[in-house]
Amino acid sequence: MAVHAHPDDESSKGAATTAKYADEGARVMVVTLTGGERGDILNPAMDLPEVRGRIAEVRRDEMAKAAEILGVEHRWLGFVDSGLPEGDPPPPLPEGCFATVPLEQATERLVRLIREFRPHVMTTYDENGGYPHPDHIRCHQVSVAAYEAAADYRLFPDAGPPWAVLKLYYNHGFIRQRMKLLQDEFEKNGMEGPFAKWLERWDPENDVFEKRVTTRVECAKYFGRRDDALRAHATQIDPNSFFFAAPIEWQERLWPTEEFELARSRVPVRLPETDLFAGIEDHVDKLD
Repeated sequence: MAVHAHPDDESSKGAATTAKYADEGARVMVVTLTGGERGDILNPAMDLPEVRGRIAEVRRDEMAKAAEILGVEHRWLGFVDSGLPEGDPPPPLPEGCFATVPLEQATERLVRLIREFRPHVMTTYDENGGYPHPDHIRCHQVSVAAYEAAADYRLFPDAGPPWAVLKLYYNHGFIRQRMKLLQDEFEKNGMEGPFAKWLERWDPENDVFEKRVTTRVECAKYFGRRDDALRAHATQIDPNSFFFAAPIEWQERLWPTEEFELARSRVPVRLPETDLFAGIEDHVDKLD
């Protein structure tokens, strides 16, 4: 079960990994916590009155296409996008949005889905949300709370029989070394890469790859499907953006993995890992 804040997040964070496991026969469910109603239209070709006037419906259609491309099941949790407040200080969040909903209310809804779907593995964001969007931070809080609560029969007894998810991971999609390798490849080929400004602003000491990544899943053959799923979110993704600047052949050769951090585990593990399901088969066999 991959838990995300908005439609399109599932296609930019761990998408090749979800496609890989689905292709290999695992049941994979993407859970989208909000409808993405307050997301900006970032593709100029889609910035049209008829799109702006029905953005919630459009984003639902985009999500359905992306899920089909990735080969995953999908559920909406039904909360309202909080938007990304801008300003100094930032304005208050809109009333009734996801980031203002009581933690217990959102947790119960996710616990109900966990107990219904019964995943062995969950993925979500770290405590920083991947980046400090209020819905991403709330996604982390709700996911961690639901991971713990779903296994506890005393909590949310009306949400179904308890289910202990065995492993919880955080996605780590923005890796400085990966960007540096791709930027260097552009320069080797006499081209101007898209990551120079990012790298200039990025403190090398703030190294997620060295300090937090525990698990690297090889999934290069699914990078094409990842990109197709991302393009399906046409209101959110400009097909000419930096997301698609580096040829897939370079990415497959230079960095063929997606990265995760094992945050919780109820089974014995050996780090580093190359598989989100490592240790689970032995545990299930012992239970049988």
